[in-house]
Amino acid sequence: MARLPKDSIVILGQEIKPGESRELSFDVANLYTTSSIDVPVIIERSKNPGPTVLFTAGIHGDEINGTEIVRTIISMGLNKPKCGTVICIPVINIFGFINMKREFPDGRDLNRVFPGNEDGSLASRVAYTLINDIVPCTDFIMDFHTGGAGRFNSPQIRIVKENPKLDELAAVFDAPFVLYSKNLNKSFRNTCYQLEKPHLLFEGGKSFHIDDEVTQIAISGVKRLLGHFGMLRPPFKAPKRKKETVFILESRWQRANFSGMFKSSIAINSKVKKGQIIGFITDPYGKLNHTVKAEYSSYIINVNHSPVVYQGDALFHLATKLKK
Repeated sequence: MARLPKDSIVILGQEIKPGESRELSFDVANLYTTSSIDVPVIIERSKNPGPTVLFTAGIHGDEINGTEIVRTIISMGLNKPKCGTVICIPVINIFGFINMKREFPDGRDLNRVFPGNEDGSLASRVAYTLINDIVPCTDFIMDFHTGGAGRFNSPQIRIVKENPKLDELAAVFDAPFVLYSKNLNKSFRNTCYQLEKPHLLFEGGKSFHIDDEVTQIAISGVKRLLGHFGMLRPPFKAPKRKKETVFILESRWQRANFSGMFKSSIAINSKVKKGQIIGFITDPYGKLNHTVKAEYSSYIINVNHSPVVYQGDALFHLATKLKK
């Protein structure tokens, strides 16, 4: 095999030189109609050396707001770096996106099959391609997600504890919250962690929905990160941090004590006191009127937007212990 020129990188078998702009795709499988379906991989390289950053979204096909964030990065030209390389994959699970479903057509959750298998299920093959043909050339990865099942997440970064590098990058991004959470087995985040690739997972908004405020918070964070890496080119400027990010050590879900029609009475991101009324559960007949009171003094980082809930359903995600 011929030796590559200095500073060239190979993605999906294609050599990409400094200063080049490329749009590649990995064609894992056709639709059952035999029509081809591609996952676009958009690559922008500066002539100046620097880090390689990967922005991904759409691991779950119903998490549209993540795709909107990466789309905005591209449409604004933020993916054209002052130095280094920016790789954007707006929709990894293109099969789920087309069908407006979270999972792949084979019923598998892509975020539970990493690092994948080239001879495995459809989802596993996509995971394998991402991990083996794209991730190795990266220096930093940012993956955008939303809340699921009608639950609206406050914009937040999720990382593991006791990793100073991730703490630093999360603080630079400056989302309202950073939630320390364990890496789930066979997830994209856990696989990147094992490969020693710095990875931030962004959560914001809910499935099947685009929220402009969530998108703008994410774009501001992306600008700060690119500025931190020296990659943000003029005329863009990294916004100043608005306030100190709240780092959450522990959190709890507050669940419904009754089935019925649910309405939250508290804004997301709010700081509440234990016993404060934060919602109501009623029945369709005007007989039940149950007040939902905060079980802890905490921040509200997730609110269930479903108008109907069953006993035991998650209503609010509460930050119960903060890092000082």
